[in-house]
Amino acid sequence: MMTRDTHRVENRFLLSLALTGLILVAEIIGGLWTGSLALLSDAAHVFLDLFALGMSYVALRLAALPPDDRHTYGFQRMQVLAALTNGATLLLVAFEIFREAWGRFRHPAPVLAGPMLVVAVIGLVVNLVVALVLREHDHHDLNVRSAFLHVLGDALASVGVIVAGVVILLTGWTLADPLISVLIGVIVLLGSGRVLRTAVHILAEGAPEGMSVSQVAERMSQVAGVEEVHDLHVWTVSPGYVALSAHVVLADQALSKTQEVMDQLKETLTEKFEIEHTTIQFECESCGQGTEVCVDESLV
Repeated sequence: MMTRDTHRVENRFLLSLALTGLILVAEIIGGLWTGSLALLSDAAHVFLDLFALGMSYVALRLAALPPDDRHTYGFQRMQVLAALTNGATLLLVAFEIFREAWGRFRHPAPVLAGPMLVVAVIGLVVNLVVALVLREHDHHDLNVRSAFLHVLGDALASVGVIVAGVVILLTGWTLADPLISVLIGVIVLLGSGRVLRTAVHILAEGAPEGMSVSQVAERMSQVAGVEEVHDLHVWTVSPGYVALSAHVVLADQALSKTQEVMDQLKETLTEKFEIEHTTIQFECESCGQGTEVCVDESLV
């Protein structure tokens, strides 16, 4: 279902797409005009920014669709898949920049530093605007964060191009251009590594980062009436959407008390770990040995 927050994020993506498209046109023209590899490398990164933002926008729209009979979690994972693809494209861009820089080291080419500086400054300003547009949501959503890292990396790349332009303008040392390109490639490479690591972790059904499953089990075991927790699984469906399933062994108690235990478990999981989607099955080893009865109870 489309929420007000989701609609606001979508509008931010559309604004970011428009601004990034303007940067791309300016840097392609500027790179061809000035002969700057750093500027063209940045343009290649901007193209991937545009691709990443577009993919993230589509994934955001799909994630807002409701669950159906074939997709019981809805399309939440589309955002993770978009982040994975964005990370992979960042990796490819980094290696292409390294390849072009190596060729420019071997065969230096003249660079028009003045126009190169003007285009790079314009690119930096627009990239910073786009980064600020996405910054508010980047920690809450891997999909948005991957797009934000694309844009942030490009802003840093623009700084590098500006530095190269200043060096060439003052000293005439054109090797500063491919050298800055290598630094841009390293920034892109590091960004891709972070996004890919997180996306693969989620797709591998890993527990949320910073959360210990043993700590979750320990806190659940501290709830009154709980003797043991086993077959505990915690995984991330999509960033901000954590699911849990567990078998909980209860102490011998009245059937009417089990709902209180369930409520306390739910409250603990929500307040301590922000886990709201739970499936808990009750067990009682001593059931049948006394007059009190415990039953299995599940909550989804």
